[in-house]
Amino acid sequence: MEPTPLDRLEAGMPILVGGDRIVTVSDELAAAFAPGDALLTVPADGALLHVPAADRRAATAAVDAAVAAFESLGQVDEAQLDAFYTAFAERLADDEVFAPIAAANAEDVAAAEARGRSTTRLVLDGRMRTGMIDGLRGWAAAGSVRGHVVASYQHEGWTLEQVTDRLGVVAFVFEGRPNVFADACGVLRTGNAVVFRIGSDALGTARAIVAHALDPALREAGLPAGSAALVDAPSRAAGWALFSDPRLALAVARGSGPAVQQLSAVAHQAGNAVSAHGTGGAWLLASEHADPSRLAAAVHRSLDRKVCNTLNTVGIARSRADELVPIVLEVLTLAATELGTEAKLHVLDRDRAAVDPSWFDTVVPIHRADGLSEEPRAETIVRAELGIEWEWERSPELSLFLFDDLDEGIETYNHASPRFVLSLISEDPAEHEQVWARAEAPYVGDGFTRWVDGQYALGTPELGLSNWEHGRLLGRSGILSGDAIVTVRSRVRQQDPDVHR
Repeated sequence: MEPTPLDRLEAGMPILVGGDRIVTVSDELAAAFAPGDALLTVPADGALLHVPAADRRAATAAVDAAVAAFESLGQVDEAQLDAFYTAFAERLADDEVFAPIAAANAEDVAAAEARGRSTTRLVLDGRMRTGMIDGLRGWAAAGSVRGHVVASYQHEGWTLEQVTDRLGVVAFVFEGRPNVFADACGVLRTGNAVVFRIGSDALGTARAIVAHALDPALREAGLPAGSAALVDAPSRAAGWALFSDPRLALAVARGSGPAVQQLSAVAHQAGNAVSAHGTGGAWLLASEHADPSRLAAAVHRSLDRKVCNTLNTVGIARSRADELVPIVLEVLTLAATELGTEAKLHVLDRDRAAVDPSWFDTVVPIHRADGLSEEPRAETIVRAELGIEWEWERSPELSLFLFDDLDEGIETYNHASPRFVLSLISEDPAEHEQVWARAEAPYVGDGFTRWVDGQYALGTPELGLSNWEHGRLLGRSGILSGDAIVTVRSRVRQQDPDVHR
């Protein structure tokens, strides 16, 4: 039986979700749906996602261009790729070329601030600009991993080689971080094509980067125009449309936890492989064998700015609470002072007595996305809230809890955190081995948490960091980089033409 195109919805219409549940169409959705639109479902929560036809066209056009480019990228030599990265970097480094990009970013930031939106990761300042330039130059200097023989098997009369090769079209949906443009272009290094969908807050900046730096660099290097394509649409639905395109080789989702989970569900239903980079926030445990000065340094150096690997939750051995909790509060206050603001603390309700009561009684101005907010310096939370990633602007924000022994601390991490970064402060080597063996964390350390970064730790521009919130990853590191996006092909060279089975 031929399927009938969906051209309208009616209020109350039942929609099957997940194979065993029914969700009904709302009045608002029915009124908004028009011919050419699409309806996607999220099995986990039964959400119905409306994708207008215009967003479908924008996503399809970008993927069309990338698919066509991928067919040609197999014939591109390494010198052309080197030239692309160099030209892209030089354009970003040129003040005259960069001026309209900076102006577009200033407009995006002002508009976001006017809407009460966070601009922590939106501002394309000197530091971000330098990071983009350095990352692109790093790709220009990097050798290709395409065509590497990873294994060879010699048989009588014939040889089998397993060889790395390009994967296909890689799609990125990411929050308003302009630097992801430079990072994600790393997939071209291995002959892949890339499609971007950036958050609406940064779309003006993205358009300016494409017009003044990215597209000119592609032309200068002689690469196909669709090698790096922008989905030029402000609606979140454009991201759903992009990830529902079955022509993708890999869908990379970056952003907030719920948004990433939703995008991942859309991609999975289309049969697309997913690399999800959602909830962050690092954890630190200080055991009964913790060195106070090492704890102070680790907390201090993990609170310089808010990114995914910023320290978020601290657990302290109850037996050392009287000594170590004040150190954490002192360093948290210091980090805030260095940023010219006040700190915010969340304390597990059962452990409130471990914190100086004045923290709960004092009201301070806390920087939020929509401006200053007068709040108590400390408030209590329940255990289920320990895993919340505090998306602070300028006011450093931490959660604090106590544990009776290290086993309890690890168990709390495994069940309450997003299973992302874990640092243990302890002078006992056996405890570090205990954490390594038992903690469900892809990134484990013994000091500050901000080392979890592809560029900083591996010298490779990072496309995203995966947590283990939904289980361990198959066959790869949680640090996704451009040179990791390859497939493995098998090639036979037959010496004896009469080989048979």
